[in-house]
Amino acid sequence: MDFNDTPEEAAFRAEARAFLDKNAELQGPEGAAESVIERDDPETIRAAQAWQALKCDNGWACITWPKELGGRGGTPIQSVVWNQEEGRYKTPPNIFMIGIGMLGPTIMTHGTPEQKERYLPKMARGDEVWCQLFSEPAAGSDLAGLRMSAVKDGDEWVLNGQKIWTTGAHYSRWGMLPARSDPTVAKHAGMTYFIVDMEAKGIEIRPIKQINGASHFTEVFYSDVRVPDSYRVGAVGDGWRVAITTLLHERAAVGAGGRVGPGVDDLIRLAQQVELNGRPAIEDAGVRQRIADFSVRMAGLRCTGYRTLTALSRGQTPGPEASIMKLVGASLGQQVASYGIDLQGLAGSVMDEEGGWQDAYLQSAGLRLAGGSDEILLNIIAERVLRLPPEPRVDKNLAFREIPTGPPSS
Repeated sequence: MDFNDTPEEAAFRAEARAFLDKNAELQGPEGAAESVIERDDPETIRAAQAWQALKCDNGWACITWPKELGGRGGTPIQSVVWNQEEGRYKTPPNIFMIGIGMLGPTIMTHGTPEQKERYLPKMARGDEVWCQLFSEPAAGSDLAGLRMSAVKDGDEWVLNGQKIWTTGAHYSRWGMLPARSDPTVAKHAGMTYFIVDMEAKGIEIRPIKQINGASHFTEVFYSDVRVPDSYRVGAVGDGWRVAITTLLHERAAVGAGGRVGPGVDDLIRLAQQVELNGRPAIEDAGVRQRIADFSVRMAGLRCTGYRTLTALSRGQTPGPEASIMKLVGASLGQQVASYGIDLQGLAGSVMDEEGGWQDAYLQSAGLRLAGGSDEILLNIIAERVLRLPPEPRVDKNLAFREIPTGPPSS
């Protein structure tokens, strides 16, 4: 494992830092502990799009994308370096991760030349925001169990069904989704993947109010929504393979992402500010031991991440680190936020405009579902890392419409 930049990486980092110094403001020491609610009001959306356009026009957007599609034509490790540097500055919320990190690469892999030319440059520049419509009320962890129907009608497809927990659908111009195009074959074989116009007739978007007051997620209803066949991504019936491409990029984007919410440094500052038994909490041996435990576990996460960075720097394909980091990091973030609230005492029960600890805790449970639930990640690690036998699948050879959906008969 190599912790140091190569000369080329150091030069790239310096160039990135020069651009950021000129165009953005450094985070303050308590930046991570501020409220983590991402506002999605029109002003914030415009600010995010302006920042993305500035980056794109100067060669700092979509580092690994080809230049002709709005990127820089750089390497994966350069993308990591850029994300590390950008994370040190105050910038608008990243509302483009789903499009640029997951859906753009899917179009690059499976899309037609016309689709790449039409959608990717505008996606890279932030002119059009995208969302991912995968989960359904009866298909979350088991994505292949989705029920949204896609029926061919001439040169169009007619979509009917419901998607849920869709991030940012209410401010997205485009989306991508798999739908059930053939219920007479096994569930993985009867799916087709589509680009969808989020302003099309027959689409109803309902924001879901979260416990912390935000509405990041939505439920989306499709009623006889007509989609041109030119919006289809990949072959008819090949939607599972296309969806897997999206999910692989999702795991990498979420697992290798930056810290969300407060960390150990914020805990130390908080423990210096609050009192326990009439003394600064940081002087208490139990508090110090708990913070030290968090610090050691965070260091383990960083070192695991360095394995990914080392592989990327050497032009190699990273291993299962993303799934491991997502599994450990999401639960650790929840524990850190919970302990921050504990340190605040009675004040921890109050959520005000600067309630970063409260916001982080209230949304932390959702982060253990987004990008793969704990249980799914444990299965991935068990089967693909430890080589344990997979769980039995009783529906493997059944046509989708023959799979029982209700309680077993007595």
